[in-house]
Amino acid sequence: MRKEKVGFLNNNTLVLQVSGQFTLETASQKISMRKGELLLIGKNQLGQITKLPLPGDEIYETIVISLQEDLLRKIALEEKIAIKQPYTGPRNVLIPRNDFLQGFFQSIIPYVRNPSEKITEAMGLLKVKEAVKLVLHTCPELSGFLFDFSEPYKIDLKKFMLSNFHYNVPVEKFAQLTGRSLAGFKRDFKSTFNASPRQWLQEQRLQEARHLIEKKNKKPAAIYLDLGFESLSHFSHSFKKKFGKAPSEWL
Repeated sequence: MRKEKVGFLNNNTLVLQVSGQFTLETASQKISMRKGELLLIGKNQLGQITKLPLPGDEIYETIVISLQEDLLRKIALEEKIAIKQPYTGPRNVLIPRNDFLQGFFQSIIPYVRNPSEKITEAMGLLKVKEAVKLVLHTCPELSGFLFDFSEPYKIDLKKFMLSNFHYNVPVEKFAQLTGRSLAGFKRDFKSTFNASPRQWLQEQRLQEARHLIEKKNKKPAAIYLDLGFESLSHFSHSFKKKFGKAPSEWL
């Protein structure tokens, strides 16, 4: 099993599972899929991905197609699609299987496995357009998902930060995700938490670490990455500085 932090996805993303199990967990959703399934992941999100090889699969393999906003705008113009209200449905959606999508799924594998071929670059945009149109054919209601070009609105800072503090992303990204400029984010943060973002994030992560070690019997090596620390040594040093002894001494 391998976990990877999805720090920040700027664009809507289509994921095709070739082999193994893919799990995406955000503050509000947890979705898993296996061979032959497709997932549409919404832009402007924080989340964690778990990649798990399964018995019978030689390797774990996923195809990820980033749906760049410039291209989606062109498709919206070509198809005369106009979205009048921001999308309010689920941020991540499993796409039901059908013959068209399965055919597309099989057709794209050679391009992914032969990236040096000149035809790959030439056909890339056509394949992305094909993917978008097939998704809309299967789920017409997702037009609002794909073609919502509104900017992130100013959301509840306290609720968002309490749900996402463990993600190791720059303060600038937290500001962007809450619909604020960096200066506005720092100002609102100070007013809400009476601390700077960096101070508060460190405090929250260490308090959560202590809870997991004391109450859940978690080992430091199993939690430091999930709590936004870049290394076990950095985590141990910060923990000891805060609580007076190393995390291993709390077990």
